[in-house]
Amino acid sequence: MAGRHHSARFAAACSERAVGNLESLDWSSDAAGWFGHELGRSLLDAPEGYRRMSPLHHVRGIDVPMPILHSEDDLRCPVEQADALFAAVRLLGRPVEHWRFPEESHGMSRDGSPRHRVQRAQIILDFVGRHLGGRRPEEVPAG
Repeated sequence: MAGRHHSARFAAACSERAVGNLESLDWSSDAAGWFGHELGRSLLDAPEGYRRMSPLHHVRGIDVPMPILHSEDDLRCPVEQADALFAAVRLLGRPVEHWRFPEESHGMSRDGSPRHRVQRAQIILDFVGRHLGGRRPEEVPAG
């Protein structure tokens, strides 16, 4: 699976408040240890399984444009998850953007500050317009 490319199925992707590296997440998340319970094996017992399930393990297959949006105060998926994925995709020379939202938590898209929720929506709409041929709302003719 690590050799599969996403462009065979998708024109673009969007990563929000996501896991990039399940290994480091298990040590740094406020839910540390929960993953071992859910997966049936701890990171200490099965590091290769955690590695295999991590997006960073499959990063060479990310060959579509992708914005990464992440909150800086996310305790569930700390911002280093986004930083690592961004760095890896960028090192491969693939199209990627990284947007960090200060003073926001894991639930920013639902209960964050109105300013950041609007900014998030604008980033996604702009990305779709640039990469998928969509039109921004202000360009849609009135009905």
